[in-house]
Amino acid sequence: MIVTIPKVLTPEELAQCREVLGKASWVDGKESAGEQARDVKRNVQIRINSETYEALGDLILRALGRNALFNSVAIPLRVRSPMFNRYDTGMSYGAHVDGAIHTVPGAPRMRADLSSTLFLSDPAEYDGGELVIHRLHSTETYKLQAGDLLVYPTDTIHSISPITRGSRLAAFFWTQSTVRSHEQRAILHELDMAIMQIRQAMPDDHPAVLSLSNTYHNLLRLNADC
Repeated sequence: MIVTIPKVLTPEELAQCREVLGKASWVDGKESAGEQARDVKRNVQIRINSETYEALGDLILRALGRNALFNSVAIPLRVRSPMFNRYDTGMSYGAHVDGAIHTVPGAPRMRADLSSTLFLSDPAEYDGGELVIHRLHSTETYKLQAGDLLVYPTDTIHSISPITRGSRLAAFFWTQSTVRSHEQRAILHELDMAIMQIRQAMPDDHPAVLSLSNTYHNLLRLNADC
């Protein structure tokens, strides 16, 4: 399940991210790449645990916490603090796979179930730079509006197309879901969306709303991996 979540950041939050990143110091993105991905990674990043990393990461985590769609899709148990990258003209990231287990100093190890990219540049500001999901018999490309989030399974092969004009800013992070199975998580998300629609037409104390809500939480309890 690949989901686009629009307007995760408010215009003010987006402007703040862009302003801070515009003044920040950047390092070679290979510093955080695994051995296999290092040869195909050509970008720059904000150094982990820097002041910029901490401040903007907290801003984005707060935005995710209030976003109902993200929480319905991911059912998050742990979210790794966002990292930040920039692709300038000529930069790209070849096909690669994200690591299954993440270790961050000062934090518990976490399993990566979902990968997320939060676009911080308007598509008109750069050419190329699409996020490409490589499936067995097809590919899918994504180039979202600034402030929009793409959530996709971490077990997918993906790449970033070469930039031919301008620069592309983004935040990226991983989520360990309370529900390990992609299939079970998709069913719970579909049920949650149906409940939200029904609640718009019926009061929360209506028997049908209560019954479906009870079913959702019972299914979540049965499938929770925590």
